[in-house]
Amino acid sequence: MADSFSKKENFKKKLQKQKEKALRREERKESNDKGKSLDDMIMYVDANGQFTTTPPEKRNTDNDDEDMDLSHIQLGAAPIEAEEVVKTGTVTFLSEKGYGFITEEKSKENIFFHENNCTEQIKKGNRVSFEIERSPKGLSAIDIKVVK
Repeated sequence: MADSFSKKENFKKKLQKQKEKALRREERKESNDKGKSLDDMIMYVDANGQFTTTPPEKRNTDNDDEDMDLSHIQLGAAPIEAEEVVKTGTVTFLSEKGYGFITEEKSKENIFFHENNCTEQIKKGNRVSFEIERSPKGLSAIDIKVVK
C-alpha cells in the first residue's frame, strides 16, 4: 500500500530536522572551548574599565597614576544634598475627623497630615510651616505650625 502525500511530506520534514540537528551538533563540537588553555580564556580590565586580553604587566602605561589627584576620588554613594528641612504651605483640606492635606508652596505637592502632629489649632486656608517624614503610606507632615 502506498503512503499518502502528507505522510511523505512529514517524513521529509523529519529527515530535514535530523540533518539540521546533526549540523548544529558539529558546529558545537568545532566551537568548543574545552580544548583552550587557561591563558586563552582569561580577560583583564584596563584602566578605563574595558575588557582586554592584554595582561596589566604588558600594557603601555604613561604613569598617569602619579599625576592623579587622589583628593577628588570619592568612595561610597554620592552625597545627598540637604533638603530644606522646614517647608511652608497652605492647608487645602481639613476633615472633621482630624486629617487633612497641605499643599506645599514650592512643589505644589499635596501632603497628608493629622491634627495630632499640629502644635497649634489650624483651619482650612491657614499658611503653615511643617517638616516632612516618610510614613508607611507615603509622605506625611509633622511639627505643623501656623505662620503669621
